[in-house]
Amino acid sequence: MANSYTKAAFHLLVTAEEAAMLRLAERAVDILDTNGADEDLALGYDSLGTAFHALFPPRGASRFESFLDLFDDWSFPYLDCRIGLDAPDENGKVMAFFHGDQFGVEPVAKLIRIACPSALPCGFTWSSDCDRLRAGEFGGGAVVITADGIDWHSTTGILTRALLRAEDPGEGHDGYVLAVRSPEDNIAYWNNTDGLGALSSATVFRGDEAAGVNPLPFEDAAWLALPAPRHG
Repeated sequence: MANSYTKAAFHLLVTAEEAAMLRLAERAVDILDTNGADEDLALGYDSLGTAFHALFPPRGASRFESFLDLFDDWSFPYLDCRIGLDAPDENGKVMAFFHGDQFGVEPVAKLIRIACPSALPCGFTWSSDCDRLRAGEFGGGAVVITADGIDWHSTTGILTRALLRAEDPGEGHDGYVLAVRSPEDNIAYWNNTDGLGALSSATVFRGDEAAGVNPLPFEDAAWLALPAPRHG
């Protein structure tokens, strides 16, 4: 018999309005935990107010389906974390403390992205461990949250890339970026949001993800597929 844990603890500075939304999200979880009939859940949804409704528009018979999109399993809509909120400071900012030993990494990250836009970009780390020394039970990862989406990084993935580099010192293990040379002999790099720009903003592709990128901006130009900058 052994117990496994997914742990995280981090602070996030948010606005007073965002802190109130975090409390409403906790209330929403409590309402859903009653397992009431759709009519009762809809009344609970209505009680959460217009600010909550704006972020999680009513959908479905229970009206909670937009909120339930935070969770992989709608039958178990739990954040699996505790959220402590300090009093607002002189600037109206609130320090939120997210912590738990069975932490809901994915739903919490999704909630932060939607409910705490002033804190973006941000991120947090998490760990997984066991109270017995079993192989494969220890690891963790990091989450990077931006307005555009969420990037998930795990120690397993980091180790896999490191081993690939050790076995094959060649480049390209972190994906590749697309570049094009202008008639003036300058190089610009493609990103899916703004088009051509600096290397720092380039979209990193893997496999055949870049197959739909077009058109080329200059006559007689050709895309250059270059190894992505190495991280870690």
